Amino acid sequence: MFGSLNKTKLIKNDLKGIAKLMYLDVSDDTWDQENLTKRNLDFTIESTRYIDAYTKRLSTTQMGRELLKNHFDNFVVRIGAYIGEVIKRNINQDYKWYEYDSVYHFSSALDEVNRGIKTETVLYSKKRDRVIMPLTVVAQHLEGNPAHTDFLEYVEETIKQSS
Repeated sequence: MFGSLNKTKLIKNDLKGIAKLMYLDVSDDTWDQENLTKRNLDFTIESTRYIDAYTKRLSTTQMGRELLKNHFDNFVVRIGAYIGEVIKRNINQDYKWYEYDSVYHFSSALDEVNRGIKTETVLYSKKRDRVIMPLTVVAQHLEGNPAHTDFLEYVEETIKQSS
């Protein structure tokens, strides 16, 4: 409601490097080693299927649930950054990564929108004054409250709406 009254400078928080950690910093697990590769995670829409399979394994295996419990925010940021980069690269608009608070104070686009995680970073288009919040979507999904069937559906829907 008051976001646009306090125009401030946008603060970038580029998550491209964090997105690459999905294949650069992989566990010793055989499935992870074989599937979370640079070749498979090439930032195409189809590569999101690997992220869906990975998050399903996290939520359905004992080891995965334990990892999520202990490192939830790290998983949200890594997976959210990857999904955000897929969206960003496929809509080919002026979306860039910015800190949530700076967008909130710069624009009214986040009025009445709740922050998903403590250190939220969002994709924001200055030209269109639109926000995409992949980290929030990932947090909701990993908490068991998904707004979409899977991340592939979210990515396809978001690209369609933003193009």
